[in-house]
Amino acid sequence: MKSAIPLVLGLVLATLACKNYSTVTHVQPAYRSKTPAGQILATSLKQPSTQYLVQMGHFLDAASAAGSALQQNPNDTQARLDYNFAVARIFGLIDDAGLEPWKASLHCPGARQVWNLSLKRSPQPQRNPSNYKIEPADIYHFEGSLVDRRIVKDGLGAPLVVMSKGANPKLLDPFAQGKHIYYGMTGVIDFSGTQCVAQFIDPLASETVPFAGHTYLLAADFSAPLALALADLKPRKTEIEGMFKPEEFQTKIRLARLQPYDPNKIPILCIHGLGDSQATWAPLIQSLRGDPVIRKNFQFWFFSYPTGYPYPLTAAVLRRRMDAITAYYPQHKKVVVIGHSMGGMISRTLITDSRMTLWNAIYDRPPAKMPFSVETRQVMSESLIFKHRSDVSRVIFMSPSHRGADMATSFWGRIGSIIIGDPKDVVPDEAKVLAMAKPNSTGEQLTRMPNSIDMLDPKNRFVTTLAGIRLTPGIPFHTILGDRGKGGNLNHVPPVSTDGLVPYWSSHLDGAKSELIIPCNHWTNQHPLGIAEVDRILHEHLKKFAPPAS
Repeated sequence: MKSAIPLVLGLVLATLACKNYSTVTHVQPAYRSKTPAGQILATSLKQPSTQYLVQMGHFLDAASAAGSALQQNPNDTQARLDYNFAVARIFGLIDDAGLEPWKASLHCPGARQVWNLSLKRSPQPQRNPSNYKIEPADIYHFEGSLVDRRIVKDGLGAPLVVMSKGANPKLLDPFAQGKHIYYGMTGVIDFSGTQCVAQFIDPLASETVPFAGHTYLLAADFSAPLALALADLKPRKTEIEGMFKPEEFQTKIRLARLQPYDPNKIPILCIHGLGDSQATWAPLIQSLRGDPVIRKNFQFWFFSYPTGYPYPLTAAVLRRRMDAITAYYPQHKKVVVIGHSMGGMISRTLITDSRMTLWNAIYDRPPAKMPFSVETRQVMSESLIFKHRSDVSRVIFMSPSHRGADMATSFWGRIGSIIIGDPKDVVPDEAKVLAMAKPNSTGEQLTRMPNSIDMLDPKNRFVTTLAGIRLTPGIPFHTILGDRGKGGNLNHVPPVSTDGLVPYWSSHLDGAKSELIIPCNHWTNQHPLGIAEVDRILHEHLKKFAPPAS
């Protein structure tokens, strides 16, 4: 069997990696408008200048003309569209030409005057525009399983995609999005005579923008940054490798934020499931960001981990990372946790007081009397003995596998478990950890550390014992489940209700504030009805935990 494992793994990777999350195509934005500004734009697009500053001067002419029309009539939709298109082209030229108007003004000859264009920059070092590539969002077209629709906000300004280059953002903030940052901003340009001042505005921080004596909704594209990240980083191959070769990805375990930290916003911590990554939350995040109430009151964080490791160990790492992020952001609001599939099992540990119940189910002696090294004793104690998190205010379970799933013991489940094998470097004294453990339910002694698929066995000791521990009172939780439409029984009697991978009897928890079953497969976190239910729950959460009005 061992000689066949590389072949099986190769076939699995080749098959699953073909799932296309996002494909990007560059497009040349077309534009037609009969207004004076529109005519300038049409001429500039048909007869582009070979000189960047001259071309920029033409687009500034158009933006100025559109701005004058808006000053006269702030409800002039066509003038606003003219302005947005012109501003997008200006920011595109800045990037194409490698210009740096945040260091010195650019002199751009227009039809009647020379425009002096500067860019207002933030004093924060992590927002230095020199460290980012900035492109207008309208030059991208996306297709893929996670970008089936584009969530945009109508308003004033040119939606932009900001991508990190050069400097590693994690060196400035250990909880930054990652080495590669993709973020949405909106560009606007104000005019005062021949002086033009451009600036970036964060659409997750500002809903409106003043311009030409009036106030407008700020335009935004909430899909482009996520879709471009999926297309460029291609996470699917890494997801599968993180399941079958977790030891190679353990340094990439991260608790991080997807947007600039705001102490006034409630963190939403998304925890993905087996064989997935934070990428699988893209449909939910972009949709929720399209809700102005969610934008105003919540911020998104994620926990990323190689899913081949046993989830009690992963949960212990998460608790340490949550301690670290609290030390770094001591004023953060209590967290709403959303866990999908195995991420739901990890989430359950955050609202559970295990006391000695789990430890005693596996060992006869307390931790202090075990012949373990200090490191092994710490790892095993943190994995089996834990308290609920006082910084968690609500949990949303999406297709959780609390009591395991029969698929773990099926033919393909056993093959997957064999491929993953014994995750290396889980505990230093593995032989002692196994030798000291009680025999399992069949009277057999453990011969290797369990991996993530082993932890889905409905008869697994940890799974069955944790299922019997009552959740900590006072922390509301909700369950969102899928059913493929075939129906079935809610208990173990065949045929059972299932989402195709996890049956209802595994996902259900008594005491939930709400439980919703939707006509969906296992990925309820990507289904419109599942996303709508999360939105509803978050609105409900604000009735009790709304941040103070700013």
